[in-house]
Amino acid sequence: MAMKISSAFFFALLLLASPLLQVARCQSEVEEDVGEAVEGGDLGIVGEDVQDFGGSDFGPAPGVETVCVFPKNSAKLVVAGEETELLVGMENVGESPVNVIAIRASVHFSFDHRMLVQNLTVQAFNNATVPPSVQATFPYIFAVSKYLQPGTFDLVGTIIYEIDQQPFQSTFYNGTFEVAEAGGFLSVESVFLVTLGIALLVLLGLWLQGQFQRITKKTKRAPKVEVGTRTTDSSMEEWLQGTAYTQSASKSKKKK
Repeated sequence: MAMKISSAFFFALLLLASPLLQVARCQSEVEEDVGEAVEGGDLGIVGEDVQDFGGSDFGPAPGVETVCVFPKNSAKLVVAGEETELLVGMENVGESPVNVIAIRASVHFSFDHRMLVQNLTVQAFNNATVPPSVQATFPYIFAVSKYLQPGTFDLVGTIIYEIDQQPFQSTFYNGTFEVAEAGGFLSVESVFLVTLGIALLVLLGLWLQGQFQRITKKTKRAPKVEVGTRTTDSSMEEWLQGTAYTQSASKSKKKK
């Protein structure tokens, strides 16, 4: 009975740990060479006060190339709840100036890119113009939710801009990144492993206790005692000598 209860407890722990398992897929790395930033005008970061482009499906403009770099973070490791900076490089090889409006990004599940996890901050810019044949770099600071489970996710980053008052957008990053749990020595995985180790030790202790009880029961069994008749030995006859029993026995022998 104890073993059945222990097995059920172990199975319940495995069920609790199943959300920790995630399927990750590999994607091609984005080129990390970004030219030096050259500003065609005064670059001003406005914040989130920007026109809502949600649901708009603008295409990229010809002659505009973008790249992305995680500065001093080649592993693309993001701590949940803490700000992370990336740099978006843009090169204008066209004939018209590019007016950069905003940068936005979103987080998706790696095993199903259609499933949205979180919409990140929309970073708006003011007077951010990239003249023809010029390269420029734009910072983007974002933070994933502190409640996001550690693991591998997809990050999709888009830069929105205008050329001759016509809106466009280009995807500067579409790949995986790692989310780590913030500020704690013990992560969810480590807590689970410790709990699992304790459960295995408890199961081992119960098994050893059952084996010990089985062995002690065998050793405590009483030895069998044989009961029966036995003949009178010589010591018993010596002890009876001189008594009325021996005298009557001798008289009976004489009479015979």
